[in-house]
Amino acid sequence: MRILLVEDNAKLAAGMAAVLSAGGFQVDRVADGTDAEAALASTPFDLVVLDLSLPGMDGLDVLKNLRDRRLDVPVLIVTARGDLNDRVRGLDLGADDYLTKPFAVEELRARAAALIRRGAGRARPTIEFAGLTLDVTANTLVHAGAPIEISPRELAVLRVMLMSKSDVVPKAQIAKSLSTFDLDVSDNAVEQTISRLRKRLGGFGIAIRAARGMGYFLMAQEQGGAG
Repeated sequence: MRILLVEDNAKLAAGMAAVLSAGGFQVDRVADGTDAEAALASTPFDLVVLDLSLPGMDGLDVLKNLRDRRLDVPVLIVTARGDLNDRVRGLDLGADDYLTKPFAVEELRARAAALIRRGAGRARPTIEFAGLTLDVTANTLVHAGAPIEISPRELAVLRVMLMSKSDVVPKAQIAKSLSTFDLDVSDNAVEQTISRLRKRLGGFGIAIRAARGMGYFLMAQEQGGAG
């Protein structure tokens, strides 16, 4: 079971990760909302443990964007913001549970396990585009019901493009989808992955177009012509 831990306090994040890892979970850590969104766009998780007071992007905005993209992953908010309005808004936006700091480590582990068990029974969300179907939980891709063999790097890029709320996905966002959350990815690596993915999708009538100076977007070739 894989957990995304979004917490900007490095010492606290290390302690929470140790507690969750001791419970048998694999934990990926990010420290701000932007990196959280990149991780969620490129990797399937069984649970998100989300702080609210994050640099750059508030945790509630991360939660809203996550639900807007139809990601059904369980979310446990863990924050020092114990105001009733914050709790209500978090639950209204789609959080599954709320834990106020300070908390007992046993409670964190127990709530995480309960949410993952509950989430295992949910229907898996999918995204469809021009005959492609991406299972965003299992990270599998099919076309017209037939599985597509695709590398993890290519799938990570396709996932972020399919899940983006805008048509054009910035190159920087694609780079984050290829990173290990703390390592930069060169422009050349992005372009090589895009090139391989473009060739793979071309056989299914789907093109990847470049928006000069902005990024890339998907297009069904029957709508815009091949090339």
